[in-house]
Amino acid sequence: MSTNFKRFTLETCHEATGIVLIIDVLRAFSTAAYAFSRGAKEIRLVSGIQEALDLKAQIPNAKVMGEVGGLPPEGFDFGNSPTRILEHDLTGITLIQRTGAGTQGAVRAVRADVMLATSLVVAGATVRCVSKLDPAEVSFVITGGMNNDEDVVCAEYLEKQFTGQEMDANEIARRVIASRDALQHMPDHPQFPKLDLTLCSRIDAFDFAMPIRRENGHLIMRMKKEADDV
Repeated sequence: MSTNFKRFTLETCHEATGIVLIIDVLRAFSTAAYAFSRGAKEIRLVSGIQEALDLKAQIPNAKVMGEVGGLPPEGFDFGNSPTRILEHDLTGITLIQRTGAGTQGAVRAVRADVMLATSLVVAGATVRCVSKLDPAEVSFVITGGMNNDEDVVCAEYLEKQFTGQEMDANEIARRVIASRDALQHMPDHPQFPKLDLTLCSRIDAFDFAMPIRRENGHLIMRMKKEADDV
């Protein structure tokens, strides 16, 4: 069966149906993957700052991570940096994530039947996970917008992986580093470490996918090893 691919943005992702992959390379869903690698139990995705803080107050052993304008709002425990998140032991922690792009895409994709958060660091595992469903159609949500090349190149890479084609890893990394959002990392601000660009460009750094489920009105992302069901 040949797979049809569609692309959506934050403005149009409410129309996406079926299998929907929410892409955010710099940096939300790269940071999420590194958080899972540090032991996070689950990540709850929200759209608002106060919503995140209120949810933290309701969940034992919860912490909030994310950004507004790239920086963590007051009351957040962590920002949106893979470099910074790797400094912490998150074993057993429930994280609540709010960002300006990635989590907004997940919240707005209200018609998705199967939804996964993805980035380059979990690309291969995501493709293998979705391929088991033998999809006739896969939709990509380019949360950074069509002129933001790090998410566009991730979609291109995913599509080639689904169709058994190759793509040069060095070219992918080059496009991530040259992208619009990468410019924020050039001054090497504590919340925008240059190392983030390297960490976010690591193709298949992890062997798990990150499916998002709707449970009791919440969007919950968990780490999924290949032997698990979607």
